[in-house]
Amino acid sequence: MKKIIIIDGGPRKTFNTASMLQKFAEGARSVGDDIEVKTVRLYDFDYKGCVSCMACKLKGAVSNICKFRDALTPLLEEIAGADGLVMGSPIYFSEVTARLRALLERLIFPWLSYNDYSLTAPRKMPVVLTYTMNANSEQAKMVYQAMAVIEGCLERAMGDVEHVDAYYTYQVKNYDRYELASFPEPVKRQYREEHWEDDLQKAFDAGRRMAEKIRG
Repeated sequence: MKKIIIIDGGPRKTFNTASMLQKFAEGARSVGDDIEVKTVRLYDFDYKGCVSCMACKLKGAVSNICKFRDALTPLLEEIAGADGLVMGSPIYFSEVTARLRALLERLIFPWLSYNDYSLTAPRKMPVVLTYTMNANSEQAKMVYQAMAVIEGCLERAMGDVEHVDAYYTYQVKNYDRYELASFPEPVKRQYREEHWEDDLQKAFDAGRRMAEKIRG
């Protein structure tokens, strides 16, 4: 049985990021019953980012899994044994949510050697990143620049990183209730009508691709 872990780093259970990840899961499951797909919501956990305890760097006890134990520990151990990893987040201030950033610190720092700056994950696996953002494709370049170091580490350690993103997404369902004049609802609605179903299909297709890849 092959296993894909999907990590939802967004706070809202039924909005853009959750919908994209749900479609990814559907695509992965469509490949066959031999693919286990597990979705985890980070906002259901109480945990910290890296606390700089340096336990993962101790001589004679170097570890590529975070040694600081809290509610995130079982998930980090589960990721280490997975066959595929998906991480999704809305974009806040050109970066992923604080919850996902904290997980990424705990995930990646133990991989990093301070002897030669190599990055060694417990195992290589395909990774898909899903960002949903209130930005167009041109403005999204700032997001990719802000996330370049983290994504570079993932690519060096895991070997295969793919993006399935959604641009200019709805921030709220009813724009009349909020002070959001910079984002005219008719313009947002038109973009959504033209692109949202295609974005969901891309997420579904990415799920199928990952499942077929790890199935071999």
